[in-house]
Amino acid sequence: MQIADLGDIRLHYRIDGTPKGAPVVFSNSLGTDLRLWDQVIPLLPPSLKYIRYDRRGHGLSDTPPAPYSMGQLIRDTERLLDHLGVTDCLFVGLSIGGMIAQGLAVKRPDLIRAMVLSNTAAKIATPDIWRDRIATVETHGIEPLADPVMERWFSPDFRKTPALTAWRHMLTRTPAAGYAGCCAAIAGTDFYTTTATLRLPTLGIGGDHDGSTPPDLMRETLALIPGARFELLRGTGHLPCVEAPEAYAALLTDFLRSTGHITP
Repeated sequence: MQIADLGDIRLHYRIDGTPKGAPVVFSNSLGTDLRLWDQVIPLLPPSLKYIRYDRRGHGLSDTPPAPYSMGQLIRDTERLLDHLGVTDCLFVGLSIGGMIAQGLAVKRPDLIRAMVLSNTAAKIATPDIWRDRIATVETHGIEPLADPVMERWFSPDFRKTPALTAWRHMLTRTPAAGYAGCCAAIAGTDFYTTTATLRLPTLGIGGDHDGSTPPDLMRETLALIPGARFELLRGTGHLPCVEAPEAYAALLTDFLRSTGHITP
């Protein structure tokens, strides 16, 4: 296990692939940890350097008191990449990770050469929805949210499999302060204006059963970035990297090739 001491916070991260390869950074969704990418990374070209991390309040990283701001989450990621000496990466962000990608690409264009916005948007839901969720977590914990979240995360077929249990446990075992803190960060974020200034290669990946960031919401966000393209993985929900890892990895590999991270 690797821990980056960034002064006011310690973040857990993992590096796979080739240490001197071109960097690819993964940022996962609310209520998951870096294991979200376990099925995808082994399917990607081994010549690259794959970096993933647990955001504050998740996995094995520190959990400061809530609330958090999106600026803090972006700053954490910025400092981690600086700590690791990363520049010109391809950044893959899913859900809140995709919001971090958008904010970081605006703030530090030297860090991100291209990005994948997976199951995300410039603005997700409404502040009232997030405030209600925070209130539930603060009063009753995450457990009351678990079944509705599973319905938004996964397709009906996947929810019938034993694998659902592991993802439900990952969600409910997330520290309540970490979950509520990141809900507050999402509630305060509207990146429509800033994302519209971005000019970098961008791939969008969505799922047709996504109950959190539906395809139409994703298309609206990707339309802000000239040249961005959108790929829909049918039969998947909010976490297509879990339900369709082979198809997801194929899209990433094609995008890596098109952006020059790997040669044909």
